[in-house]
Amino acid sequence: MALSDFYASHAHYHTRLILHKRDSADDVVVAAGAALDLINNVKVQAIIGPESSMQAKFVTELGDKAQAFGWSEAVPISVDDEFGKGVIPYLTTALQAMGARIPYWVVIPSMATDKQIDAELDKLMKMKTRVFIVHMLPSLGSRLFSRANARGMMEKGFAWIVTNDMSIFFSSSNYSVIDNMQGVLGLKTYVPNTEQLENFRGRWQRKFQQDNPTLLNVKLDVFGLWAYDAARALATAVENVQTTNSPSRKMNISGSSTGLERLEISQSGPELVRELSATKFTGLSGNFRIINGQLQSSTFQIVNVNDNGERGVGYWTPQNGLVRNLNSKNKSRYATSNASLGTIIWPGDTTSIPQGWQIPMSGMKLKVLVPVKSSFKEFVDVSYDRSTNTSNATGYCIDVFKAVIESLPYPVPYEFYPFANSHGDYNDLIDQVFLGNYDAAAGDVTIRANRSLYVDFTLPYTESGISMIVPIKDKNDAKSTWVFLKPLTWDLWVAIGCFFVFTGFVVLVLEHRINKDFRGPPLHQIGTSLWFSFSTMVFAQRERVLTNLARFVVIVWCFVVLILTQSYTASFSSILTVQQLQPVITDVNLLLKNGDNVAYQAGSFIYGILKERGFQDANLWTYSSPEELDELLQNGNSKHGISAAFDETPYMKLFLATYCSKYTMVEPTFKADGFAFFFQKGSILTRDVSTAITSVHEGSLMKKIEDKWFIKDQATCSDSSTTSSSNSLTLSLASFRGLFIVAGVVSSLALLVCAGMFFHEHNHTLRSIDPETSFWSRIRIVMRLYDQRDPNWDTYNGRQQQSSVHGVIGAIEASPNINSPRPSSVNNIEHEIELTSPDEERPVTH
Repeated sequence: MALSDFYASHAHYHTRLILHKRDSADDVVVAAGAALDLINNVKVQAIIGPESSMQAKFVTELGDKAQAFGWSEAVPISVDDEFGKGVIPYLTTALQAMGARIPYWVVIPSMATDKQIDAELDKLMKMKTRVFIVHMLPSLGSRLFSRANARGMMEKGFAWIVTNDMSIFFSSSNYSVIDNMQGVLGLKTYVPNTEQLENFRGRWQRKFQQDNPTLLNVKLDVFGLWAYDAARALATAVENVQTTNSPSRKMNISGSSTGLERLEISQSGPELVRELSATKFTGLSGNFRIINGQLQSSTFQIVNVNDNGERGVGYWTPQNGLVRNLNSKNKSRYATSNASLGTIIWPGDTTSIPQGWQIPMSGMKLKVLVPVKSSFKEFVDVSYDRSTNTSNATGYCIDVFKAVIESLPYPVPYEFYPFANSHGDYNDLIDQVFLGNYDAAAGDVTIRANRSLYVDFTLPYTESGISMIVPIKDKNDAKSTWVFLKPLTWDLWVAIGCFFVFTGFVVLVLEHRINKDFRGPPLHQIGTSLWFSFSTMVFAQRERVLTNLARFVVIVWCFVVLILTQSYTASFSSILTVQQLQPVITDVNLLLKNGDNVAYQAGSFIYGILKERGFQDANLWTYSSPEELDELLQNGNSKHGISAAFDETPYMKLFLATYCSKYTMVEPTFKADGFAFFFQKGSILTRDVSTAITSVHEGSLMKKIEDKWFIKDQATCSDSSTTSSSNSLTLSLASFRGLFIVAGVVSSLALLVCAGMFFHEHNHTLRSIDPETSFWSRIRIVMRLYDQRDPNWDTYNGRQQQSSVHGVIGAIEASPNINSPRPSSVNNIEHEIELTSPDEERPVTH
């Protein structure tokens, strides 16, 4: 039909294709024999077919799907022939590129019995992987799904994906086949439904029924459409090349008995291949193009088997990746299925995406190694019960592991296996898991780069870092000569001194013109102002302050002094009484320079780190228990002991829980990644356990576990809050900046107000100064004028004295208890006023 349709519309072509058909019977040997017969006997110029299994883009899409659903493993199931084996390299590469691994590959003979199929399915049931990719023809595939359904492998938790060769027959499969494949996800070549295609389907159906009246309900599949388009492309290429009478030559193969030496090669063959590769058009199957001799399909449809047939859930294109509709574009090529595809009903009639694996429920348990330790048993402790001949693992690490496993969204049965190592390190522990003897390990194992080459670590469940433990001593400065200066920083001392001087200067300026205590020679005035200011520290000033401005300044300053003295007293008392413990040494380089001895836990990887930093073997000591470490530190470097110890932060914190009154931990000296659990390389549990560790950390359970194993030892340790450094007890300028700002603003405003009143009062005098007088001369005139005593104050003070005298006389006259003669008392008071110096003042109220 393809050739008749083509030449009917291209009658002017000079060439015509003659079709010679052969049936390969799905057998590679028969197909090869048929090809030799066509070439040698029929002398054909080109062969269309056979079907190729080299579907590079198709298997790449399978890798995309594995990543889209978050699966890390998949098991391919293929037929044991060239059709099945041909796809293996492409599928392996595609899955590995997407981060998924292939733990096992199932190969089933094309003529396998049900018993053979059951044996392979039993192997899969014992494995953890629950994602299967089936690549085989429908005849064998339908039998595989029938046996899988009978064995309960089409239930919830399983994921089945079939390739194009099975997906294209979904629509023509009978009910029993579809019923066994409920929930299967298929990928098939997408053929756009066009009017031209519908017309051809009708013509093909009528011709097929005419030629084969006994065959009913046969539908045209994509292979028929490909054959139709391929014939059209070949006819076009032959016309362009004109290969009707092209010469040929025999192959030069010596010593061959396969018959290949009789093959003849067409001279126009390479040119015909180039012409076919350049041929592109829109055919019945869509866009037609050939790359590397293979017909390429640009779009795949994703179908889901449900109920009585298939249901489309999305598409895949090279440009947009996974999309729900062909006219929509996806910004992320590898988006999640919920965002890019329609609702998928998986095996077990569920819309929840299968996690891709599960622990087999056939009595198998996760074999978890636990290191046997002789020290720091708070982390891991393995005890043996002779009566029951069983081992029991406890400790902080074990409780964390149990909590993490219990927080997983699915059950994971496990069993602990004690592992004793005479070397003291964990390299043998890593090897046992790497060799597959055990599934995982739980203990105080640190993440290291070289270890990650053999096993997969989870996220750390403890804080990271390697710390240094050093002795501490009391550096109390109570016996120091200058200890009284310690409560305040030097900048605060300077600020206080400056404000004492400034306050004295302000009071001198405000009181100078009216208060005789602040008058006299310049040195006397300076001494009086300083004496007045500094005496406020103990509130012992005896000079009276007469002006309201000066009184306001002194009140604010006394408030500042009160706070300063109280704060100084509190800080000074703390320095004299509080214990101040500080590390003896804080620098690793100083240990190297002095050649001091240091220690590390026996069998720890820290030995290699210390060697890299330059420590010599003669200066490296080991310890096996906290008690031994305490003894080494107590002896010190001079008594065959050590000056410092290096270990991971969790160990050091546990050590300090008992000995915090004698030692302290310096900030992490070297970097480490903390304790973690580890599994076999590529284990699908690693990611979920890491997520569970994060979940446990965010809750309160981790704090409860830490309190259970570590907080009880802190009860024997002195409260760390009773120790402090002198630096933390010293007061700085920042603490009192606000007070100084208030005092400074008040004093400055008082000076401005006083200056304004003075210039206003003597405005007429200042205006009478000769304009040609120099600036400095004007300053001297103002200073001399300000140095004069205020005459207004003397007048006001005299009136106040007279008022006081009359008040006293009136009181005496009104008192009946006064026996002395009234005139004598008045004369005495008046005499006292007359003897009073005119410079003696009384407080003013203005």
